[in-house]
Amino acid sequence: MDNKKFAFDKVNFLLLAIGMAVVIIGFLLMTGPSSSATHFEPDIFSVRRIRVAPLVSLSGFVFLIYAVLRKPKSKE
Repeated sequence: MDNKKFAFDKVNFLLLAIGMAVVIIGFLLMTGPSSSATHFEPDIFSVRRIRVAPLVSLSGFVFLIYAVLRKPKSKE
């Protein structure tokens, strides 16, 4: 089998998977009970939805950028 040089190695793909999982966790933290015209849910202004979830998502996106820009180590 011909040994081709790929842009990503196994570690890059692992870092991409971890970053994507962190982004998904951040978006799941943003979800919660919905408000309607007759029922107001004050949980929409919680610290988890306003501060924690966006920071988790942002850190996941930064981690994804690092995973894409990381240069694989050459075996030469």
